[in-house]
Amino acid sequence: MLRGSLRLVLFGWWLQLKMRSRSAFEGVLGMLWPLFFATTIFLMYRQTASGSALIGAAVGASAMGVWSATSTTASGALQSERRQGTLELLVAAPARLPLVVLPIALSMATIGLYSLVATLLWGRLAFGIPISFHDPFGFVCAVLAIVVAIALIGFLQAIVMVRFRAAWSVGAALELPVWLLSGFLVPLSELPTWVRPVSWALPPTWGVYALRAAALGGSPWLDIALCLLLGGAYASLAAVLSYRLVYSARSHATLALV
Repeated sequence: MLRGSLRLVLFGWWLQLKMRSRSAFEGVLGMLWPLFFATTIFLMYRQTASGSALIGAAVGASAMGVWSATSTTASGALQSERRQGTLELLVAAPARLPLVVLPIALSMATIGLYSLVATLLWGRLAFGIPISFHDPFGFVCAVLAIVVAIALIGFLQAIVMVRFRAAWSVGAALELPVWLLSGFLVPLSELPTWVRPVSWALPPTWGVYALRAAALGGSPWLDIALCLLLGGAYASLAAVLSYRLVYSARSHATLALV
């Protein structure tokens, strides 16, 4: 059972990744969009920041790309399936709905992984930022953790936003607040005290902590564990809501409208 579910998720992820990599929006714009953000950030930080601050900014900017690639598109994922007339097929598939939707979010976050690598390389080649990692293995593990965690948030967004006709717009509206609340660019210590519990409930916050710890010196492992733990909680909530969604749609014969 577990082996079959894993095989289904991996196969679905690969098919979704191939389709999305050929999309004009997610392919071409996904390559250029992170570089615009990174250029703005590097120009701002380069004026007064020290070397370690520049590296921290580069790491934060790179994580922004993963979130941007996932947030908006994941929110409207099931809406897109509905417009294409394939939502009914996904629900009627022999596999459970969470196992069908999860690869969609994973493929989006994987495309965001390009943004992370491209941003770091852009900072090094175009701005001369000395990108170096105190713990390279820990940094790679932190990268994988934040990509998986953001994919699981996207999974939850896809399930929750299926009831909103303007789901894509809702996802876009969430993009910038999460940048701020997760400390991608602004340290959480600079935010109001009452905001910090919200930040701690977001997996990307701990993923960024882990990335910076591995890059600048420090242990990233506790932050990686918290990032994955919170991501798993979001995924569990998404799975429960997906079952409720399907039950409600079948009970009222309103799948097209949910």
